[in-house]
Amino acid sequence: MKKILLVFGTRPEAIKMAPVVKELRNHPDEFDTRVCVTGQHREMLDQMLDVFDIQPDYDLNIMQPGQDLYDVSSRILLGMRDVLAQERPDLVLVHGDTSTSTFAALASFYQHIPVGHVEAGLRTGNIYSPWPEEMNRQLNGRLCTWHFAPTETARQNLLREHVDERHIVVTGNTVIDALHWVVASGKAVAPQFGRDERRRMVLITGHRRENFGDGMRNICQAINTLAGQFEDVDFVYPIHLNPNIRRPVQEIIDGSRKNVYLLEPLSYLEFVAMMQQSTLILTDSGGIQEEAPAFGKPVLVMRDTTERPEAIESGTAHLVGTDRSTIVDAVTDLLTNEESYHTMSHAANPFGDGHAAQRIADLIATHE
Repeated sequence: MKKILLVFGTRPEAIKMAPVVKELRNHPDEFDTRVCVTGQHREMLDQMLDVFDIQPDYDLNIMQPGQDLYDVSSRILLGMRDVLAQERPDLVLVHGDTSTSTFAALASFYQHIPVGHVEAGLRTGNIYSPWPEEMNRQLNGRLCTWHFAPTETARQNLLREHVDERHIVVTGNTVIDALHWVVASGKAVAPQFGRDERRRMVLITGHRRENFGDGMRNICQAINTLAGQFEDVDFVYPIHLNPNIRRPVQEIIDGSRKNVYLLEPLSYLEFVAMMQQSTLILTDSGGIQEEAPAFGKPVLVMRDTTERPEAIESGTAHLVGTDRSTIVDAVTDLLTNEESYHTMSHAANPFGDGHAAQRIADLIATHE
């Protein structure tokens, strides 16, 4: 039996690692499965643990007021030292591009424990965009032994970095597994906040560090313009808790408009339901670029680069950056041009079929 330790700490990680936890725990004769959370996102992480009914074996609880990347990184590294020394797993699994993933991988490397990287191989090629996520991904590419790439493009990125092709497996993205599970469970229910669900809706999210400052102000001004031009369309924005996001949203966006809804952060289940109801999604999120196409929803990405070029190439997403006029023009086109909307909404989702976790478990079972 192999002892597997899964480490994650943020809401997106929890969503994408939950299917792997469940798949491994479905085979207790093959895997002794342990879970360590860092608490890099505290409240949002706990919500996901409840949704997927995951009880962690370890909780580093690193979250502290006013922390910066130095604090986060050092707390993860020191916390993982003790967990790894106690458990001595055969394999550690980390996910994606967070500080949790990189410093859990580094801690494992220090103890000569192999690491598997779920969602490996995503690249923008610019180490400062997104920051610090792109560098985290590249570091993980060096620290990890097994690379579970969601797409062939991600696999090719790893091969260009001279990763051993025998250690790369294209699995699809586990976020699609999670979506299938949630939809099948019937747990996804939209919040009630007075909106007429028969109206078209633009769903908005934003949280990236590189958009702090002028980028967020431009985004907010674009939303104001669009809300004024399209009074028959609702603009729904669940605002991230980070004050660098909340401040410009609350100061600039005209929340008094009848078609503008500024909400507190939604639970994952609520957000899945809102994606299903939306007409299109305006976001700087990486995960939403993967999730929304599963529902046939066009995604306009408010970033200059994306580590998910498959979404752009397949036509399920377009890059619009944070320029006010570009955002306004792109949303206007989708709301007024039926051909443009049909092309994006019917493009094939390149991110998987909902069986990624099974492929990961199969590889772990059959390789030393």
